[in-house]
Amino acid sequence: MAINDIQDEIIEEFSAFDDWMDKYQLLIDLGNEQPPLDEKYKTESNLIDGCQSRVWLQADYEDGVLRFTAESDALIVKGIVALLIRVLSGHTPQEILDADLYFIEEIGLKEHLSPTRSNGLVAMVKQIRMYALAFSTKQ
Repeated sequence: MAINDIQDEIIEEFSAFDDWMDKYQLLIDLGNEQPPLDEKYKTESNLIDGCQSRVWLQADYEDGVLRFTAESDALIVKGIVALLIRVLSGHTPQEILDADLYFIEEIGLKEHLSPTRSNGLVAMVKQIRMYALAFSTKQ
């Protein structure tokens, strides 16, 4: 599925809720559905700088696409990283680098996060793009 199709799907899911408490619950549920990150990947080098909570992001390059796994010790952040993985995992480095992540604005996520969580979101996107850039040379 194309990145924009996945983003549109997420926008539709979030538009079913008017109340932000329900949207936060959806984020928490999405985070809880994520399989736990293997302990061997919970290393200092996989920790994302700039996040208030601890977020580990693992990238694996296989068959020309990047696959991401992640975990966080904060429920809402775990949901946010689950959304990013859903949108970007399984795509080529170039598709990830070219992606306009408009779903973040569309679902109102940025305006409903605290400044520190918002900075964390930016840091997560930046780290994913850094992996994509690093692996783009292997294409």
